[in-house]
Amino acid sequence: MLRRTDRRTFTVQVVAGLYMTVLVPFDGSPLSSAALEKARSFASLTDAALVAITVIPDDDEYARERGWITRGEPFDTEAIDAGMRERVDAIAPEAEFYSQVVDSDEPTATATTNVVRTIRQAASDVDASVIVVGTENAGSVTTPLSSVGGPLSSDQHYDVYLVRHAEGGGFETN
Repeated sequence: MLRRTDRRTFTVQVVAGLYMTVLVPFDGSPLSSAALEKARSFASLTDAALVAITVIPDDDEYARERGWITRGEPFDTEAIDAGMRERVDAIAPEAEFYSQVVDSDEPTATATTNVVRTIRQAASDVDASVIVVGTENAGSVTTPLSSVGGPLSSDQHYDVYLVRHAEGGGFETN
């Protein structure tokens, strides 16, 4: 069972028989929703814990680009957190949900760099065995600046499953 200890640290309590954790970066996009659906099926089939994380850069333009807020709507991290939590619950109510607000004022890092760094830290904190990422850029020669799939897949501490299509369901049991 996972327990939120503060905005930056996650701890894992060992539960007998639970040996695997599936982590899903979730931004509410159709691809991240599809990734969460597939991860839910996978976690169910493997008796794994399912964890979803939303990383919220402290950047209103980033939030607008992802449809978290509309033009003129105030940037409110608590409202974004509540909205993402609601969307995760609608897809995978059994998932543990965490959000992390990250500072976007770091001069040498982009918002995407901060998102990737935070997801990697969360993967370590929850001892993720698998990360399921929704990305339309899988297999591309170049990695777009806004993609988290490429940088996450370079870490050798966990497997990375890429979901490239928003349509379709989870894993079949037959």
